[in-house]
Amino acid sequence: MNMRRLVFFAAFVFLAANFCMAQTKTAPVSDKANAQANKSSAAYAEVLLQKTELSAELENLLSDYTETYPKIKELRFEVGLLQKDLDKMLAVADASKLTTPLGKLLVRRAALATDAWSLRAQYSDESTEVKRAKRKVDIFDQAIREILP
Repeated sequence: MNMRRLVFFAAFVFLAANFCMAQTKTAPVSDKANAQANKSSAAYAEVLLQKTELSAELENLLSDYTETYPKIKELRFEVGLLQKDLDKMLAVADASKLTTPLGKLLVRRAALATDAWSLRAQYSDESTEVKRAKRKVDIFDQAIREILP
């Protein structure tokens, strides 16, 4: 009788271990599905559209100007911000939060952050223009955090 219990227990442990291994193997698939759902969202499309438009403008300017041209620097900065936002959106667990208004908030925040970055290059952090620009960015950051904590 003890031998039967031992065999039953061994079979149970074997099946439980296989079940756990199967669960961990399927997790990346659900991550891929989540990322694909997020890529199909309105917010992702909105941010991707803006990034694409700015990238096209950047390529156009690069045919006439060098990397030191101020507008090229600004465009590279803004494209980088938008790419970071796209990467963050892929990690969001609830794709229903990725709405068009969120996309518009992210695009506008990137533009305002680029303006603030540009102003900081011209003025001190204590100047009225820089402080005003930082406040605008903070307001958009706060609104975005209400949607994506």
